[in-house]
Amino acid sequence: MSLTPQFLDELRARTTLSALVGKSVKLHKAGREHKGCCPFHNEKTPSFYVNDEKGFYHCFGCSAHGDAIRWMTDQRGLPFIDAVKELAQAAGLEMPAQDRRAAEKAERARGLHDAMGDAATWFTEQLGGLSGSEARGVLDKRGIRPDTARAFGLGFAPDSRGQLKAALKDYGAPALIECGLLISVENKEPYDRFRGRLMIPIRDQRGRVIAFGGRIIGDGEPKYLNSPDTPLFDKGRTLYNLDRAAPAVRKSGRVLVVEGYMDVIALAQVGIHEAVAPLGTALTEHQLEKLWRMVEVPVLCFDGDAAGQKAAIRAAHRALPLLQPGRSLSFVTLPQGQDPDDLVRARGAGAMEELLASAQPLVDRLWQSEMAAEPLDTPEQRAGLKQRLSELAGTIADQGVKFEYLSEFRRRADEHFRPAKKPFVPFQKRTGPWKPPPLPVTEDAKAFRAAGIDRVLAKAVLAGLIRHPAEIARHMEVLGSLRLVDGALGRLFEAVVDVALEDQRGQDPLDSGRLVTILARSGFETVASELLRADTMPYSFTQRSADHDRARADLDEAIAILIARPEVDTMLAEATQAMQSEFTADAFERQVALVREKQALEDRLANLVQSNEDARAMGSEGN
Repeated sequence: MSLTPQFLDELRARTTLSALVGKSVKLHKAGREHKGCCPFHNEKTPSFYVNDEKGFYHCFGCSAHGDAIRWMTDQRGLPFIDAVKELAQAAGLEMPAQDRRAAEKAERARGLHDAMGDAATWFTEQLGGLSGSEARGVLDKRGIRPDTARAFGLGFAPDSRGQLKAALKDYGAPALIECGLLISVENKEPYDRFRGRLMIPIRDQRGRVIAFGGRIIGDGEPKYLNSPDTPLFDKGRTLYNLDRAAPAVRKSGRVLVVEGYMDVIALAQVGIHEAVAPLGTALTEHQLEKLWRMVEVPVLCFDGDAAGQKAAIRAAHRALPLLQPGRSLSFVTLPQGQDPDDLVRARGAGAMEELLASAQPLVDRLWQSEMAAEPLDTPEQRAGLKQRLSELAGTIADQGVKFEYLSEFRRRADEHFRPAKKPFVPFQKRTGPWKPPPLPVTEDAKAFRAAGIDRVLAKAVLAGLIRHPAEIARHMEVLGSLRLVDGALGRLFEAVVDVALEDQRGQDPLDSGRLVTILARSGFETVASELLRADTMPYSFTQRSADHDRARADLDEAIAILIARPEVDTMLAEATQAMQSEFTADAFERQVALVREKQALEDRLANLVQSNEDARAMGSEGN
């Protein structure tokens, strides 16, 4: 059909906007307008105005604005064409003509909608009658009040093969079979699908009954029986309670996804109206898209048992390819063995709100799941974890979000598996007969140690300081001894430290570019530029793109090793000479301890190189 501007203008003109809005918002006359509290955000002082003459509403608090059609799509959550149809019907306005096939399809659907609506009414009547006493007992046992049962249209299907068929005989068996109310078996009479069950109507976004869920009364299988897919009902595209939840979602700014009908009903009864549920299946891509059209981060509140948590992680994996900037999921973990219905019946809405306040982001749920998937004791198992995380992030279609997930997973893996770093203390207090004497801190001693500095590591540290000049001030005291290194390296150390000292008097922080410029004016341009070639050094703090926190921690470690190694070498040489002069148990113990100290320093340096290579390899896999 074609909806012309003239038709839409006529539709707006025939609709009294204050009457339409007043069905769900309490309005008061205010001069030529009506005002009330805005339904799109929480407020205590009315700032929402409806102007019938101009045909629009406006909120001065949240800037919500629109006409009658916009009200139906934004507040009621209807698709545009359904909003127009509903307004046209209320205004007595004929919709533009459809082509023949579309008209026939619409007419057939209208008949099915009527049949489902009459079935829902009949089920409700049975619940209130004599045959519904057992079903009412089930509701009472579950704490469902009569007003809640009426609001959700709950009903009862008697344990009979033909009562519903007889009640709706005017529609004919073929139509009742088509909309899923009867079961057709070859060479047998069609019979009622739902028998001996508490009936829960499933509605579309316009509030029309399109299917039913039936819960068994007493024992039996299946516990829940849903309508089959029909011309009205697609299980994978429908969310239970979406029609009632949509206005509450727009007001609260959140939508909760629970597992079952009774969870939705129990939450609504305690004042949490923004809950929906999939229909007995895993959350589908179509259902996720519906949720994201309502809010950017829906909250999944699945049951606290193993099955519920498996369903949650399946939903997380299914959502990954669809993520976009700002669009994600969060998760609430319910107490073991409980569902939302159990929780609010036992402890009230406050207990649910406490859980919702600490909802877990999607990235945390994925990390937690993979960490628990298998032991992580061996290098192979840790490599497997990194591979699984990389593969998960690789399923994200949006390149920006994919990059952020890869980076976050790498950062967490590095943090988790990085060995605990301890500051190097050459000689700690220990049990045993040998205690090293304090070393003299003379200029000659400093010069001797400076001569033993590892020049390759010193170059890397100097490159790291030029790359991260803010770190110079933190290590000023220990770096002073490096001025005594002979040659260009020592002179460059001295220049870098002098620039940092001078810069402390300024107001702007010293960055790498400005440091290089200052060094160039002193004749160090070539050597400084050569040091900044990251591909020549295997450390994170020499890499331009390395994570800042990790580079800072690794630079701290490298400086500690650089300063400690000459001291250990000096003392080891002295201990070895003492052993050669006179072998004693104390001298031997001292020599062994120093050899172990030296090996520990070598291991720490090797760990720095290996962790950087692992990070770069993981980065290349992600790309």
